Amino acid sequence: MMASAPAMAADRPMTAAEFEAYTTGKTFYYGNGGAPYGAEEYLEHRRVRWSFLDGDCKEGRWFTDETGLICFTYEDRPEPQCWSFLDSPGGLIARYENDLQETELYEVRKSDEPLDCPGPKVGV
Repeated sequence: MMASAPAMAADRPMTAAEFEAYTTGKTFYYGNGGAPYGAEEYLEHRRVRWSFLDGDCKEGRWFTDETGLICFTYEDRPEPQCWSFLDSPGGLIARYENDLQETELYEVRKSDEPLDCPGPKVGV
């Protein structure tokens, strides 16, 4: 059963140090609107591995921009995707800050296990 989105988040976004301490060495599974959205494995040295839960994973890195947002770049998307992260009683809430739609993801679960990345299905 999927958890519902937390009703109320902390009043301020996490700092880079708080985010790094909370996520490094873990894999987070995110939902959006009650449906699975994707998962991200947070590795040492601010490296990440993302999947839309389709078995295909993208390598990337995260950094903070001049406003304190946490931004990600990936091997197939070099333009930064910036988010604010809030630590709520139900887990992380991630708000996409690059567009006016403000996609909001929430932590469904976290794991100590690495992300499963068998790769895309090739051939028949």
